[in-house]
Amino acid sequence: MRRLTHFLFIFIAAGFCLTACKQKTTSNQELVIRTTSGEVSGSYNDSVYAFIGIPYAKAERFMPPQDPDAWDGVLECKDFGPVAKQIVPWYPDSIQNEKELFSVNVWTQGIKDNKKRPVMLWLHGGGFHIGASNDPMTYGEALAKKGDLVFVSVNHRLNILGFLDLSACGSNYAQSANVGMLDIVKALEWIQNNIEKFGGNPSDVTIVGESGGGGKVGTLMCMPAAKGKFHKAIIQSGTLLNTMTKEKSQELGLAVLENLGLTPDDVEKLDTIAYLDLVKAGNEAIAKISGPRIPGSPTMYGFAPSADGAVLLQQPFSPGFADISYEIPLMIGSTLNELMPTFYGEKNLTLDQAKERLKKEYGKNTDKYIELFARAYPDYTPQDLLSIDKVFRPYTIRTADARASESGAPLYVYFLAWKSGVDNASKGSFHGLDIPLAFNTVDLRPDWTGNTEEAWKMADKMSSAWINFIKTGNPNVEGVLPVWEPYTAENGATMYFDNECRIVNNHDRELMNFIKPID
Repeated sequence: MRRLTHFLFIFIAAGFCLTACKQKTTSNQELVIRTTSGEVSGSYNDSVYAFIGIPYAKAERFMPPQDPDAWDGVLECKDFGPVAKQIVPWYPDSIQNEKELFSVNVWTQGIKDNKKRPVMLWLHGGGFHIGASNDPMTYGEALAKKGDLVFVSVNHRLNILGFLDLSACGSNYAQSANVGMLDIVKALEWIQNNIEKFGGNPSDVTIVGESGGGGKVGTLMCMPAAKGKFHKAIIQSGTLLNTMTKEKSQELGLAVLENLGLTPDDVEKLDTIAYLDLVKAGNEAIAKISGPRIPGSPTMYGFAPSADGAVLLQQPFSPGFADISYEIPLMIGSTLNELMPTFYGEKNLTLDQAKERLKKEYGKNTDKYIELFARAYPDYTPQDLLSIDKVFRPYTIRTADARASESGAPLYVYFLAWKSGVDNASKGSFHGLDIPLAFNTVDLRPDWTGNTEEAWKMADKMSSAWINFIKTGNPNVEGVLPVWEPYTAENGATMYFDNECRIVNNHDRELMNFIKPID
């Protein structure tokens, strides 16, 4: 958990620093769009229109989102709105706001041109606990321009404000455990009602997320309220297992009340309690009920969506998804190293030295591990042996197998093995590296990818695949990538993204089963 927190600090802090830099504007042209709540104006830059910080909802604490208040006049939407309440050093209190966080951002090449472009809704990472939509590498300008699609991102409630289950306290709080996800459903509703004015097609929406955002994509695939509001899905390194049931989340909610000296009859007093006091009571309740989280565990618990059988039919990745999403084309994948420490700076590391370290984990089975690793990655280095992802990849295989068996909808699996060579990056194919490559924004994340010809070539391949999937439900790119066939458990067909992309078939199934046997 410390490793994940450290990574998120680097990931989001760097993004926040860059966010302060305004996008360059090559034209002062302003256009006004009438949304269902009022008129908004945006900016224009290099053939792309941007409308940033459009209100899509309002909500009281622990209550489902409602339509935003209408406004008179033209609302200028050129700056990111406030972020959700959270305790992190990279988002100061001055840009957090519990009431005004509900905003979407739209990038598009067409306004009122009667062209219906495919729409992509991006869901940010940070688990269900932290994060925001204003990281520069997730700006939608590059994909909107390259793919002629409409790119939307969203802020929504997180942590205890988004997922505190108070349903045991009365019917008014029946949906409280999942209001953070209902916010995203409300954003999808906003897209349905407004996106045509921004050149988008409300009948062609793809939801995309990485890490916690990928978990949100999977969760939406199990929510009846989201059915029909999206039509394709991409999950990037998002297969951590959420274990929250209604029973667990209700127990946690009552424990929070107890820690605050309240009874269920006093539940309305939560509205007046300061956010930091809520967080303290929540953290103490989690520690008491669940204990400390085991580092490297694929499971998550605490303030996260709760499978109540109504708002959320089941948890995703358990192993598949609810039957309401069986017709949704899906692309899913992970990276070579993810959250593992990497050792590519140890250029002189020998195989014997790697074996000594591996023995601490595999003991007498170390040679077997190396044998299976060599089958999966024939050109491996001693550093690779110590750095392979053991969390996301095994559960991606498990989820893909289940999805292929439960649904006939197109299913495509990818694996990013390309390693960044940037000196101050972790020098592997680490967690989140697929974002600037798939978004074609390596110039906004040069500390991760390097602003090199090699990085741009990799970004062109990945972003082209993402664009084609968003447009057609098929990521094939003729002349750029090898033929990418749909995945089955038998063929294990996986696009292996590297300088030389190739299709691999169950290349690491034996290795992953050895590392983490999964029923």
